[in-house]
Amino acid sequence: MLRILFTPDDLARTRIAAAPHPMWESLLSLYRLRRRPGDIVFDDWRRSVGPRAPRSIRLLTDLVPVSGYAADFLTPMDMSLADGLESLRRTPKRRLRKDLGVLAQDRPLPSWTTPLANGDSATVVRLSNAVEQYFTACLAPFWRHIRGQVEHERARQAALMADGGCETMLEQLHPTARWRYPVLELGYPVDHELRLNGRGLRLVPSFFCQGLPTTFYDSDFEPALVYPIRHTIGWSTRDGRPLASLLGRTRAKVLAAISESPCTTSEVARRTATTLSTASQQASALRAAGLVTSRQNGQSMLHSITSLGLALVAGTPL
Repeated sequence: MLRILFTPDDLARTRIAAAPHPMWESLLSLYRLRRRPGDIVFDDWRRSVGPRAPRSIRLLTDLVPVSGYAADFLTPMDMSLADGLESLRRTPKRRLRKDLGVLAQDRPLPSWTTPLANGDSATVVRLSNAVEQYFTACLAPFWRHIRGQVEHERARQAALMADGGCETMLEQLHPTARWRYPVLELGYPVDHELRLNGRGLRLVPSFFCQGLPTTFYDSDFEPALVYPIRHTIGWSTRDGRPLASLLGRTRAKVLAAISESPCTTSEVARRTATTLSTASQQASALRAAGLVTSRQNGQSMLHSITSLGLALVAGTPL
C-alpha cells in the first residue's frame, strides 16, 4: 500500500499535469510492450510498434525490467521531451550510481551500466538518444490521441475539484483510493510512504500506466503520483470509417467520444465540435439503441458507454 501524507499546504499545492508526460509515458509503455496475460488494451499498439522499435531499445529494457522498480532518473519531471532528455543527460553521477544500485538489488546488470554508474558522458548521451529514438518510433505516431485522452482525464479531475474540492478529487482518483485526512492510501505493489512536507503533489494522469498508480522510489524527487486513465480496446487502429458507415458520421463521433470516458452532454459537444442540441439528440439515439447509458449528475446528464457500444467501437465480436 502507498500512503501519502499531506499537510494543509500540500492540499493547496496539489495540481494536475496539463499534458501527458513524455518521459513517464516512454518508461511505462516499455512495460506494456512486453505483454502480460489478459493485457489486451494495448495489443494493437504492441503489434504496430513491434517491427519499428529501434535496436537501442535494449538499453532501456535493461533499466526497465518486466515488472518492479525502474531507475528513477529515467523520468525527470520536465513536461517536454526535449527538456526531459536534457535533464537525463545532466543526471548527476551520485543519482546514477544510487538508482542503479537499487536496480542491481533484484538482478545483475549488464556491463554497459558500469560506465553509466560512473557518470561517463558518452554512455549517458547514448542512453538519452535511445529514449528519443524509442519515443519517435513507438509513441510519436500516437501522441495526438495520447494527449487527447490525458486532457480529457485532466478535465474530469478539474471538474471534480471545482465541484467538491481537492479532497473529493483525491477520493475518486483511483478505485483503490481511500482518503482520510491527512493520509491518501492507494493500492501499491509494496508498502511505501511518501511525506509531502509542504512540497505539494503533482498528479500525472498517464496513458500507459496500467493497474495501480506509481511514484518515485526515492522521496528526494519532486512528489508525483502517476495514475492510469481509462481506455477502450482497439484505440490505436480505429479510424471510425466502418462505425460511421453503420451509424452515420456524427453519431459515430458521439459514440467514440463517450467511449473515451464518461462525460456530460456539454463535454460530448466539446469533444465532437457539435452543438449542445446535436450532442443531446445523438446521445438519446445511442441510448435508445442500447449503446450508451445516461444518468442525472447534478444539473447535467452523464453519459457512459455500454458493453455493446464498446464492442461496436472496438470492432470486436459480440
